Amino acid sequence: MDLQQLHQIQPYLWTLPLKPGEVRGEVLLYGSAPLLVSMDDKVLEQIANVAQLPGLVGAAITMPDAHWGYGFPIGGVAAFDAEQGGIISAGGVGFDISCGIRCLRSNLRLQDVTPRLSTLADRLFQTIPAGVGEEGALKLDTKQLDQVLLGGARWAVQQGYGTEADLEYIEEQGCVTGAVPANVSELAKKRQRGEMGTLGSGNHYLEVQVVDRIFDFAAAEAFGLQEGQIIISIHCGSRGLGHQIGTDYLVMLAKAAGRCGIHLPDRELACAPIKSLEGQQYIGAMNAGINCALANRQILAHLARETFREVFPSSALETLFDVSHNTCKIEKHEVDGRSRLLHVHRKGATRAFGPGHASLPKRYRAVGQPVIIGGSMGTGSYVLAGSSGNPAFASSSHGAGRALSRHQALSRWQGKQLISELAQQGILIRSRSMRGVAEEAPGAYKDVDLVAEATEQAGLARRVAFLRPKACVKG
Repeated sequence: MDLQQLHQIQPYLWTLPLKPGEVRGEVLLYGSAPLLVSMDDKVLEQIANVAQLPGLVGAAITMPDAHWGYGFPIGGVAAFDAEQGGIISAGGVGFDISCGIRCLRSNLRLQDVTPRLSTLADRLFQTIPAGVGEEGALKLDTKQLDQVLLGGARWAVQQGYGTEADLEYIEEQGCVTGAVPANVSELAKKRQRGEMGTLGSGNHYLEVQVVDRIFDFAAAEAFGLQEGQIIISIHCGSRGLGHQIGTDYLVMLAKAAGRCGIHLPDRELACAPIKSLEGQQYIGAMNAGINCALANRQILAHLARETFREVFPSSALETLFDVSHNTCKIEKHEVDGRSRLLHVHRKGATRAFGPGHASLPKRYRAVGQPVIIGGSMGTGSYVLAGSSGNPAFASSSHGAGRALSRHQALSRWQGKQLISELAQQGILIRSRSMRGVAEEAPGAYKDVDLVAEATEQAGLARRVAFLRPKACVKG
């Protein structure tokens, strides 16, 4: 990205000035100069297009990890007011609805795990279905899937996957309201029947990590984190069901935009007024997709616990937090001194409520919501805490963010060589796809340290702990 196109407001905040005759809302970009330079120019084009959508409140925003996506840039945030003609856009949610990260803290130390790390990696790889089209042991019919789409992680707990204690540490306590299974196509449900409790492919993973460094000791204590402790992060979403919902509704929303006279600067921003029939239908389907993802991560957390107990009988894994980063949520936010009810789109961005927010578990309320910035395979991840006065509708970065496309990564790296190199660094990779490993090479992503630093310096969330990878199961 050419920084000459931007105006710097603060060290970690930039804006895109209006061109003569241009009509759109404000555009804000969070990040350091090096991070913005590393972004594709398409990011700027896409977020400027978002700023043209009706009912936008405040600015169209990008996070420090932003990169090109479908419709919205990944790392894009925008809030809309239903009472002012605001819209809902599938391109502002993403195809992998409610993709997110479940983080589990353990009672194990690095020295406990190291002697049996290879065995643990093998057993996790054997237990956790991962890869394109991979199915799990759980097979559900349409009626059972409808129960999943209504119940989310609560349904999974009722089926014996985990405990009630998990639910307190999941967004919305594991189940969003407003899900309408009838708004989800039979094809979407068919694609999901064998995919509950599976990771999927691409950048999804289950990673065994160690707390390598503490930045904020008060928040770390509240989160139950200590140096040398073993942590498990599970990154996945709503699998085939979420993707099919996105596919199904793009056509419907595009037709609705035309019917309602909404100008689409990019057809990938297909949208409908929130209050329209089509808008409400998509919201019902999207909420069903969110519950699907929450149930999926709950099942995977249960499988991880069982595997750990098999290898380390005295192990205990507690849910630290589960947070999504592909959603649209109805939230109250202060805008120009008054509280407004907004539909906040977060596409590759994490909700990051600050200290004192009523929705947070009591254990975390004094320090803020746990935020997970997942790093690329082999580099590391960060646990952060939401900051008071977050200027971006309580949103934060969600990961390192791609710097190279998958095609570019394939031309530079080979899967087997990467696995060997990472093993020499003490990081074990288990994957069925060497192509997938190459596509997810650490060098294909931005520097996660720079992303976490910029996230903190921009006032979005503050760093609590750095997690170093030890073993990773990849699709």
